[in-house]
Amino acid sequence: MNNVNGILLIIGSMAAFALEDMFIKHLSVQVSTGQIMVVLGLFCGLIFALMSLFTGKRVFDPVAWQPLLLIRAGTEAIGALSFVTALSLVDLSTVAAVFQAMPLVVTMGAALFLGEQVGWRRWSAIGVGFVGVLMIIRPGFEGFEPQSLFVVASVIAIAARDLITRRLDTRVASSVVALQAYIAVALAGIAAMVFGSQPIVTLQPVQIGPYLGAIGFGVLGYYGIVTAMRIGEASALTPFRYTRLVFSIAIGVLVFAERPDSMTLAGAAVIIASGLYAFIRERRLAHAIALA
Repeated sequence: MNNVNGILLIIGSMAAFALEDMFIKHLSVQVSTGQIMVVLGLFCGLIFALMSLFTGKRVFDPVAWQPLLLIRAGTEAIGALSFVTALSLVDLSTVAAVFQAMPLVVTMGAALFLGEQVGWRRWSAIGVGFVGVLMIIRPGFEGFEPQSLFVVASVIAIAARDLITRRLDTRVASSVVALQAYIAVALAGIAAMVFGSQPIVTLQPVQIGPYLGAIGFGVLGYYGIVTAMRIGEASALTPFRYTRLVFSIAIGVLVFAERPDSMTLAGAAVIIASGLYAFIRERRLAHAIALA
């Protein structure tokens, strides 16, 4: 295991995802969310299709198109639609802060739906983390933005995706799973354009760079994580996923002139502290079981 290189790859991947979000948010000023998703889905899907073919993966193997994989692709589509919509309506720093609650939702889902044992300490961490989310979105108080609920919907959908991923057939290549996800994202984008009466915006030269940036950094981020998890230990790498929030806040301040207030920053700190505690607790329990 090479944890140092794995950590560097995780940090680089988080920076890439933050840059992808920046380009998507920039595009959303002129282009509908549905059209952004269609373009990203088609081009990123094409990249992963070519990767699968060049590496000899069987894209159309019946094993790769079982119902569970299609359900996973559906949750990816819902998560992407909610996330891109949130980026177009809410500050990037707010979106990134709420999204950090996703590991806590995964832990809760694993306990409720997969039968994993979660003790009172981790349940307490989950509860505290959700308090952090409420501190950021502030329902019922002045400053509440209903649009921020799109981030919550995205967190739930992506957590469901990750839980389903744990049950996938290991014979299905990661590149094929990614291809399915991007196909679903493109289809969700088409549905959003049709049912939301979103207009088609003719491609302008000024949009080419942001599109390429979103596609390129999205692919780099995905493969960076996959590579990192293969060369390093998950227990050493997972805490560094929270660096995405640092990059997102920096981009929000420097590029979009955002000024996250003290309550948002405090809520983000509560979420991260809760997530790290739940992770450390899970690691200790796994170590104790291994020694038993």
